[in-house]
Amino acid sequence: MKVLECLKIKEKAYIEDLDNGLKVIIVPKKESSKKFVIWGTKFGSIDNKFILPETGEEVSVPDGVAHFLEHKMFEQPNGTNSLDKLMALGLDANAYTTNDHTAYLFECSDDENFYSGLDELMDYVQSPYYTDENVEKEKGIIGQEIMMYDDDPGFQLYLNTLKCLYSKCPIRIDIAGSIQSITPINPDILYKCYNTFYNPSNMILVVCGNFDPENILGEIKKRLKPSKNIGEIKRIYEKESNEINQKYMEKNMSVSMPIFMLGIKDKVVESSERVKRHMTIEVLLNLLIGNSSNLYKKLYEQQVLLGEPDVEYEFSNQYAHALIGGQSNNPQLVENMFIEEIQKLKRDGLNSEDFERIKRKIYGEFVTEFNDVASISRMFLADTVKNINSFDYANEYDNVTIEYADYILNEVFIESKIVLSVIKN
Repeated sequence: MKVLECLKIKEKAYIEDLDNGLKVIIVPKKESSKKFVIWGTKFGSIDNKFILPETGEEVSVPDGVAHFLEHKMFEQPNGTNSLDKLMALGLDANAYTTNDHTAYLFECSDDENFYSGLDELMDYVQSPYYTDENVEKEKGIIGQEIMMYDDDPGFQLYLNTLKCLYSKCPIRIDIAGSIQSITPINPDILYKCYNTFYNPSNMILVVCGNFDPENILGEIKKRLKPSKNIGEIKRIYEKESNEINQKYMEKNMSVSMPIFMLGIKDKVVESSERVKRHMTIEVLLNLLIGNSSNLYKKLYEQQVLLGEPDVEYEFSNQYAHALIGGQSNNPQLVENMFIEEIQKLKRDGLNSEDFERIKRKIYGEFVTEFNDVASISRMFLADTVKNINSFDYANEYDNVTIEYADYILNEVFIESKIVLSVIKN
């Protein structure tokens, strides 16, 4: 078993690549009373075109299949529901689909129930059961979920921002798809996707808590069903332009005050640079419009901005962008003043004292995540899907220099790469 150690935060991770291709990551937390397990597959909403490993056939599946398949994994041939069984054990169980992966998980604080839960989790994830009847029934349930999000101003704001940023990348499509796109989904499509993407060679299992690494690895191996390692899955993505798709999008919905989101399109970089770039962009976003920035104070005092804006950087193997969202009675003015602040920062240069202060804040937020078994497990899964090591956020800290930040400021924060999405009444 390979051991990764991060001396800066005094944490270890044990990693084993099994013969069937499954990657197991164990993060021991001896002082924790809680235990967490998450089993993820590298199959998200953007993976709608791929090559079948067995036949070499090119396959296109409807938008929303990854999310649909996640919904159907709990139903068993005997009429029981695995999520209900996990809940009955007193476990906090759930599942979710993102743009680049799907995950099944539970958390508990009891040893006996943990292993009973592991039995159930590892059984249902390896036992798909799709029929014409249960697939048709699920369309109605997911259709209601889609309509609920269609009426959610915050979600529509986010989706419209992505539509402004991207012309081809499927991240611009709702993870759940649309009522039209899920209509043709049938058991054959679901089995095709399951047999391709739910092969252990495309999956990652993370456990965190008071475990002996060798013992828990043995327990996981005992519960694995025989399977053949099919190797890497070839996905097909349309080439995305470096330019934005459109500058502005507006939608009318029921909101008390307009909400807005600024998006900044970035390029996808090699995995070795992703962590340093991520940390640097987070620092720059906080310097430009975070709660201690001059721009935020000005916008708040002039009553242009209602409350602190949310800032984040999202990236994967197929996309990368920064987002700034908030409430304002004049979103266009927020964008104009944000662009002016970028130009001012480029002209005057970064203040080293402010830079180091924000950098320490970002690092502190990262370290705090290691206090929680759920945060650790989700982080290791999401980062592994992105081909990065979670400990690199601590290891790369010293490489986030003011000189590198100045380079990123000039390369990424460009007016032509900025879009604005607005929802107003």
